[in-house]
Amino acid sequence: MRHPLVTAMLATTMHRMSGGRFALGLERGFDMLFDVMGLSRVTEAQLDDFIGIMRRLWRGEAVVGHDGPAGSHPYLSQDPAFREDIPIMLVAMGERTLEFAGRVADGVVLHTFFTDRTLARAVSSIRRGAAAAGRDPASVRVWSVLATVGDHLDEEARLRKLVGRLATYLQGYGDLLVRVNEWDPADLARFRADDLVDGYPDAFDALATPDELRHLAGCSPSTGWRRRRPALPIGARDASSPSSTPAPTAWSCTAPPPPSWPRSSTPTGRCDPPTGSRDCPTTQAAPVRGSRDRRRARRRRGRLADPHRRPARPRSGRRLPPRSGRPRRDRLLP
Repeated sequence: MRHPLVTAMLATTMHRMSGGRFALGLERGFDMLFDVMGLSRVTEAQLDDFIGIMRRLWRGEAVVGHDGPAGSHPYLSQDPAFREDIPIMLVAMGERTLEFAGRVADGVVLHTFFTDRTLARAVSSIRRGAAAAGRDPASVRVWSVLATVGDHLDEEARLRKLVGRLATYLQGYGDLLVRVNEWDPADLARFRADDLVDGYPDAFDALATPDELRHLAGCSPSTGWRRRRPALPIGARDASSPSSTPAPTAWSCTAPPPPSWPRSSTPTGRCDPPTGSRDCPTTQAAPVRGSRDRRRARRRRGRLADPHRRPARPRSGRRLPPRSGRPRRDRLLP
């Protein structure tokens, strides 16, 4: 895991640069990846301890003599004046991890290839975990990620985004995906035993040819995702619609940004729409301004704020000394 102080400083910087629109995303990963890299697996206790350190540092507290699952840290501190309210998002799939996310996270991101029943069970697990921790279950935002593969795309693009992506997920953590969706494990075994899948060098959604993608469409598990109805599945509205899940305070703009922040096209001040953050203007994508624009804006504000400042001579009004026909002595070459 990355050092807590480095992560806290990065999150604080992004939170202030974005005007309070940043959220820190975390995930456990899957065990096979850590085993292959020779790293120790990330546990829920480590994540819980790490999240606690993050929130203490964002509140301006000093972490002294910490010795826990996230590591031993003699002294950690940012700035005692900090009062950052940064949401923490957790990516979760299994029931135990979903309940854990409901206990400790501000928001949960669900997998793209979740069936309707799995989605409903995931939302219930998150709400159950939040209630067990004494939290308001509705305060935990849940994102149901949907794969949008329209008919306007050609056949190869549709196969790559749908069949190829699902096959890539089955390569990495097929057992977990099959278990949470209650798919038939025999279909996964048949998929892995296919001559194309066995020993494939890389991700299917990146390297597979159109013929290979058509072949995968016939040997992938029968998930029902090959042709999806356009309407949202039952339970997805409760999981992803901001109108039914109130946003935590951290997603609302409660104070104008300091003058040193880059200006944006969004209005400043308090913004608490009753329906959540969808109508909040601060959630709209603001234009990203470069460092040169920010320097110019700071100089311009400084000139306007100082009435005794001598006005700068316009660039077009600068006058150069007249050039004579004879070069100066100090400019002659030896």
